[in-house]
Amino acid sequence: MKILILGNGQLGQMLGKAVIQQGHECVLYSDRLDKVMALGSQQPLAMTLAEANEWADVTTWEHEHLGEELVAKTADKFLLKAERFNELVDRRTQKALCDELDIPTSAWKAYENVAELTAILESCDHAVVIKSAKGGYDGKGQWRWKPGEDIAAVAEEAGQRPGIVEDMINFTDEVSVVGARSHKGEQRCFPLTLNVHTKGILSYSLAGAEHFSKELEALAKEHHKKLTDALDYVGVLAIEFFVVGEGDNQYLLVNEVAPRVHNSGHWTMSGANCDQFNLHIRAITGLPLPELLIAPTLMLNVIGVAGIPEALWEAAAAECHWYGKDARPGRKVGHVNIMIDSFERGENLASTWADKLQLLAS
Repeated sequence: MKILILGNGQLGQMLGKAVIQQGHECVLYSDRLDKVMALGSQQPLAMTLAEANEWADVTTWEHEHLGEELVAKTADKFLLKAERFNELVDRRTQKALCDELDIPTSAWKAYENVAELTAILESCDHAVVIKSAKGGYDGKGQWRWKPGEDIAAVAEEAGQRPGIVEDMINFTDEVSVVGARSHKGEQRCFPLTLNVHTKGILSYSLAGAEHFSKELEALAKEHHKKLTDALDYVGVLAIEFFVVGEGDNQYLLVNEVAPRVHNSGHWTMSGANCDQFNLHIRAITGLPLPELLIAPTLMLNVIGVAGIPEALWEAAAAECHWYGKDARPGRKVGHVNIMIDSFERGENLASTWADKLQLLAS
């Protein structure tokens, strides 16, 4: 099959590698440069977006911030209806969909402008998180507020664009489930993954070490199936959750839905028989989805530093991925997967290496 990938960052390149592995063809479109690119190259091809979309049998994407104009130009080759895609990338309609499907999420209210946001905060007696309706990632486009703090300043900044106000959640862990749904409605999910953030950016993920109960794992997969079935979604989709409560009383609240391959699924490149990128390409091209075999793995993001230490390139248990980007504080420039034999081992390795691999913006 011929596949057009919208976006040519690291996720697009990793998807392209899976395309080649499975015997298909692909080109990538840089929405930043408005150029069509070959896999592994920053040199543009003599092909327009319209020509690339016409050439393709199916069009997919590496990120969801495509804009309605780009979606309209390419949606005829999407495996998801354009209105459903647009619904998922707006936090207001994404939250409303979770409510409609009875998938638990934090209490929320939508606002359109500074005045509406101000009114919400003036009547609020508890801590909240304010998020722009569209865009924003790695902590961008988000603000925290609690009673007693200045309303005018945060409302003036956050209210420049529509958004939502969510109740602050007292959670024990942040987790995600990454999984795929096929044309036939089959579902394959990777294990519930622990995600640890620093300054709003994912620092590391730990998966496959049976840290969470089978009941919580089953609940995450149930929510994933309910959402992807309702959307008639084909491909990989990730859901980020908050874990709330203790012991047998733990439950999940949806934080964000990402209709794509996800940073918290990068561990699968070393810790699964079929990683998230291959799983996505299998799903959209109609190949069977395999039963997933899992090995405990730690994934450490490489952020803002000039390179990965030689000790990790040499380590037998480590697999290093460098994205070829110019380093600057807060920018993801690579990741390292490390095979582990226990959850505790993963935590110890994360504690040892995170500071050496991550330079965050002040």
